Amino acid sequence: MTAPSELDDSFHVFDTTLRDGAQREGINLTVADKLAIARHLDDFGVGFIEGGWPGANPRDTEFFARARQEIDFRHARLVAFGATRRPGARAAEDHQVRALLESGAEVITLVAKSHDRHVELALRTTLDENLAMVADTVSHLTAQGRRVFVDCEHFFDGYRANPEYAKAVVRTASEAGADVVILCDTNGGMLPAQIQAVVATVLADTGARLGIHAQDDTGCAVANTLAAVDAGATHVQCTANGYGERVGNANLFPVVAALELKYGKQVLPEGRLREMTRISHAIAEVVNLTPSTHQPYVGVSAFAHKAGLHASAIKVDPDLYQHIDPELVGNTMRMLVSDMAGRASIELKGKELGVDLGGDRELVGRVVERVKERELAGYTYEAADASFELLLRAEAEGRPLKYFEVESWRAITEDRPDGSHANEATVKLWAKGERIVATAEGNGPVNALDRSLRVALEKLYPELAKLDLVDYKVRILEGVHGTQSTTRVLISTSDGTGEWATVGVAENVIAASWQALEDAYTYGLLRAGVTPPA
Repeated sequence: MTAPSELDDSFHVFDTTLRDGAQREGINLTVADKLAIARHLDDFGVGFIEGGWPGANPRDTEFFARARQEIDFRHARLVAFGATRRPGARAAEDHQVRALLESGAEVITLVAKSHDRHVELALRTTLDENLAMVADTVSHLTAQGRRVFVDCEHFFDGYRANPEYAKAVVRTASEAGADVVILCDTNGGMLPAQIQAVVATVLADTGARLGIHAQDDTGCAVANTLAAVDAGATHVQCTANGYGERVGNANLFPVVAALELKYGKQVLPEGRLREMTRISHAIAEVVNLTPSTHQPYVGVSAFAHKAGLHASAIKVDPDLYQHIDPELVGNTMRMLVSDMAGRASIELKGKELGVDLGGDRELVGRVVERVKERELAGYTYEAADASFELLLRAEAEGRPLKYFEVESWRAITEDRPDGSHANEATVKLWAKGERIVATAEGNGPVNALDRSLRVALEKLYPELAKLDLVDYKVRILEGVHGTQSTTRVLISTSDGTGEWATVGVAENVIAASWQALEDAYTYGLLRAGVTPPA
């Protein structure tokens, strides 16, 4: 299970998603989930993956047993987490310490109390006995050939209350053989300047190798982590996407990106930083949480530009409004089209979508005015790229893209005596010279319309069989700019390889949904490479 190391041991990126990250409300990881996340983290190239607390629960014990057999770690070393021995016992006889050894992990992280009040109130022992617990457990594990890290829980609060005792815990762990002593801001209440000052002092006074573990309760976990590095910490503990108890932990991805791109430290194997966005989203899928669109570096909006002034500058040089090249972290620049759009926004968006505007200023001007007119009526194109592309192509080609012509449609919802409901829709349309009438039932009027449209068109356009409606959002827009538009619908559709969004606006939700459905099917056929009828 020993992993090859492409980097020296001078700086550690330590991930604790599988333990501390799993304490986030709403995350419940199975053993299979933990194995999947461990593979992603190893692929990313972190140095250490803390897998959990073997012996404390059957799930973590099983994880370590399976990880030894099922994962061939290429970059990371698997770490087992546990506590120092019990008061009054011997580490060699402590069953929890024995479980750490039996996990097979070559690296073990011990949590130790460093706040005097926690020692006396939570452990119910003396300050001297707590130091003996640290020394005995660390020396026992190192004697068994394990590499040991020590997490000093509540360190910064403890340092504020009793700095000499907090430093004594650090010194004891280091002298007993701990490779790194991690200073933990367990309550997450510290600020960067405070972190930097304390880490620098503890480093000077103890000579121990120090790490940092920051919670995000003040919104400063990433900044606190980097402040600790500035003060001399050479080990950072983080979680993927900032998952963790309460509001979370220091986010692995902005920490690593800052270290590599801002500090110039190579903390990942060569080329792995470009996988960051993919890894972030893959882990979000495993934990079943929607990726944060506005997360630094890896969010889909991290390099999205909306203001016309920004777009004009980006057209000259993207670096004018971007702090890095998004490709460095596996992300992409996006132009958002809205009523704030100017000519440069439209030109850049056309280029992004592969629509050649040919430097036609009159055409670009028409598109700008069309977008502003439509957004005044309630449409939103920054959230519906597919509908915008159809609008853009219609203006560029002088006519809308049409694979079918709708004669009429209707949707009926019927209440039955037994309390059940029936939803039926009928669509009448022309496609490839044929008049088609199709009726279908659904679990709602919109679903019935979707099915009837599919029934009408699938024989002529079999490509539509791959399409699935994957998301549906409705927003009421009463009184927007005094218009009659009251409802906006956004539909996300997938063909199994990608997703696109379309928008409809009308006085009722069914009509708005129909507009978005028409655009979704039209764009799906365009995406599939189907040539529209002449």
